[in-house]
Amino acid sequence: MRKIRARFFLLAGALGLLVLHLCKDFIDHKNIHFNINVRDDDFQIKQPTTKNTSVYSWPRCLRNMSAANITGFSSLSGDVQDFLNYRHCRHFPMLLDLPDKCGGVDKSAEIFLLLVIKSSPVNYDRREVLRKTWAKERLHNGVWIRRIFISGTMDTGFEKKRLNKLLELEQREYNDILQWDFKEQFYNLTLKQILFLEWMERNCPNARFLLNGDDDVFANTNNMVEYLQGLKDNDGGKHLFTGHLIQNVGPIRSSLSKYFIPVQVQESDSYPPYCGGGGFLLSGYTALVIFNMSQSITILPIDDVYMGMCLAKAGLSPSSHMGVKTAGLHIPSSTLDEYDPCYYKEVLLVHRFLPAQLYLMWHRILDSNLKCGLSKKWL
Repeated sequence: MRKIRARFFLLAGALGLLVLHLCKDFIDHKNIHFNINVRDDDFQIKQPTTKNTSVYSWPRCLRNMSAANITGFSSLSGDVQDFLNYRHCRHFPMLLDLPDKCGGVDKSAEIFLLLVIKSSPVNYDRREVLRKTWAKERLHNGVWIRRIFISGTMDTGFEKKRLNKLLELEQREYNDILQWDFKEQFYNLTLKQILFLEWMERNCPNARFLLNGDDDVFANTNNMVEYLQGLKDNDGGKHLFTGHLIQNVGPIRSSLSKYFIPVQVQESDSYPPYCGGGGFLLSGYTALVIFNMSQSITILPIDDVYMGMCLAKAGLSPSSHMGVKTAGLHIPSSTLDEYDPCYYKEVLLVHRFLPAQLYLMWHRILDSNLKCGLSKKWL
């Protein structure tokens, strides 16, 4: 009798363990369905990090093995080969997130001008100067200006960890950095733009207007607010994409150029009209249109051109603004001071500035004692 009872309890225990195991699998299965959103056949996993924050992560994207079969592939540089191997990859682990930056989806409409600044991890000095000057978060003319830096990762091993730690410390202090775990390089600038636009759709879809630019530009964001407030019948809900307009150009085929695009990347010899990527203004409406169009357009490494491609597919056009000088200011005489603040007081954006020059210029144009002669507006 005791043997029968012992066997019974052993059998019951085994069955219990089996039930617990099946329940665990069921619960895990349910958690997957509750916590993962399927998008474009990729799994998006929301993982909590610290209080009131979250990051979005995806399985590591695999190399396209067939890229090596492209004619002339072996003759291309390593950067171009890497681009072709991974150009299909659009989702990367998010290291630093700002889910509450816009106050939630509903309150995001309270942000009039969102400054989206492309910055490499090593450019700490540039970010610090921008935080104190034109990218300072503030209320101007009754509307809010907010700031976000977007970044990838650099180097490997200990140096990569150090740079990531630097951005993490900045994030704790300023709450202004989005970072993904992809390689920070020129050929990944378009990827950075797409990742930001996806973040915007998720967290800040109703922001009125955006400045999208580099961390080495001088931007008169006060003037930008006033220009945007003066638009007729556009509070950000209609199309706007304006800056230094570039048209009737095509890919540069010289491998010596920074902007080299071989035929293996793009066969067409022409680009649609676009605005120079140093800095341009766009409406929140247009930003989301570009994101939607990007889902069906193969990535091109030149990010500003890619924006033009997305606009063209949507049947929209970029426009020219005389106050945006991504090629720099043309000073009429070599005897004049090219950093005279009177040349910069009325512009919207000029590329490019060193941090010390930028810090000084911002304070000079805001000096109430600055006296300028004839208006140099949109010089």
